[in-house]
Amino acid sequence: MKKTVIVLLISSGFFSAQQATKQDTLKGSNTEFRNFWDVKKYEISVEPKFADQSVSGTNKITFEILRDVTNPVFQIDLQQPMNYKIIDSDEKLCSSRRDGNFIFIETKRAYKKGEKHTFTLQFFGKPTVAKNAPWDGGWVFKKDENGNPWMSVAQEGIGASVWLPSKDLWSDEPDNGIVMNIITPKDLVGVGNGRLISQKSEKDKNVFIWEVKNPINLYSIVPNVGKYVNFKDSYAGEKGALDLDYWVLDYNLDKAKKQFTQVKPMMKAFEYWFGPYPFYEDSYKLIETPYLGMEHQSGVGYGNHYENGYLGRDLSGTGVGLSWDFIIIHESGHEWFANNITAKEKADMWVHEGFTNYSETLFVEKFIDKASAEKYVVGIRKNIRNDEPIIGQYGIAKSGSGDMYYKGANMLHTIRQVINNDAKFREILRGLNADFYHQTVTSKDVENYISEKSGIDFSTVFDQYLRTTQIPTLQYSQNGNTLKFRYDVAVKNLKLPIRINGNQEIKPTDKWQTVKLNSAEPVKFDENYYIYYSAEK
Repeated sequence: MKKTVIVLLISSGFFSAQQATKQDTLKGSNTEFRNFWDVKKYEISVEPKFADQSVSGTNKITFEILRDVTNPVFQIDLQQPMNYKIIDSDEKLCSSRRDGNFIFIETKRAYKKGEKHTFTLQFFGKPTVAKNAPWDGGWVFKKDENGNPWMSVAQEGIGASVWLPSKDLWSDEPDNGIVMNIITPKDLVGVGNGRLISQKSEKDKNVFIWEVKNPINLYSIVPNVGKYVNFKDSYAGEKGALDLDYWVLDYNLDKAKKQFTQVKPMMKAFEYWFGPYPFYEDSYKLIETPYLGMEHQSGVGYGNHYENGYLGRDLSGTGVGLSWDFIIIHESGHEWFANNITAKEKADMWVHEGFTNYSETLFVEKFIDKASAEKYVVGIRKNIRNDEPIIGQYGIAKSGSGDMYYKGANMLHTIRQVINNDAKFREILRGLNADFYHQTVTSKDVENYISEKSGIDFSTVFDQYLRTTQIPTLQYSQNGNTLKFRYDVAVKNLKLPIRINGNQEIKPTDKWQTVKLNSAEPVKFDENYYIYYSAEK
């Protein structure tokens, strides 16, 4: 989704950012109040109330000390206007104070590496309400078509701390997962991530208890409350039987049973390209949401109105995108790139969106044909703005340009052309998901991995497409069977060979070169490379 981006000072395609505020740094960096402890588990109880648009509950945070430390101060994130109270701890706490969206818990003792402790915080209040979910972020309090309350939260951009007191840092996922108790009125259902392990009634309320066994990124932790019904299926996948669990509004059950038949072809395609679904223990789930959709781990949010395309439109403008449901395919692709492999910082969010945008192309290739896939990925280029670099500023929780989607996908498609070996390319995609299984990564981790496993140095290619707004332009002129060419608008020493006339490779630099062609026919360029071509007159 499009994110608000800080003002950038562009210089030769690279950028520097204006100075961050203290609150920016506390939000986006691994501060001295965060870097000495590691979250192991969240045990959450949450009750959203439709009448006054409030949320309340508790969060028990289990954590481990990473190094010996004396009198540390712990940073807990909770965005205003939400309030808090520390109601339990296995340690005697000195005091707590609040600075904007951050709680600081002060201690007076020495901690040893490896010690495990807990804090339990109560939270309550009226959280930020999304004006246009999922893009601006916040809680959503709507009514369904029958007038029943329908509640959820969209928080990728704003952060889970919009309601949940937590260590809201992408690089620290709870290693041992979560347990989430969702409290609802008697006539509604609460749906969360992972598996439903129990359900009980307490007076005029229901309690639905969900468990996630795997590490989970914070913005994926989402309670959903509505007039839900459930149906199930199973997929015979690479790691055995995978539970498919669907929760939809009661009046959409028939539509969902028809539309969600696309899940099995999607799963087959993505397990082929990326390796086994990363969360067999937690199941695969689609949950109907009061907004378009989001990649909530083992609980994918779906709101595409049970129609193909993106709300009935084809983002590529080619017609190919109307053959499948965009939200099912795209948001499920994030289970591999965003949920299995998670960027440590929002600045590197292209790792989520570039690969997942390209997963749409790979799905088309597997279940239609390669020509349609290439038509689709070339078609989405019309959405690229080249307004700002894809990589944002580190340390302040700011992503770069929305070009991380379409430009990121076309960068990967270009790299695939250079590798020129689809078996090797697939091996790299599966290797990423195996070698970084349930891990957080930097852009450099991914960049270096692709270069190492392909045996090709793509460092300048990544610099070109991720860190500048410029697209390399091949300037050329042809005289008979002699082609003269060079790169313009390129980073220094760009190494991006391309094929012409089907199978003849050239290696342009910023210096003019010539090459003999097999004929005097006009040279044919391969549009699968995301570069511009400029004929010299």
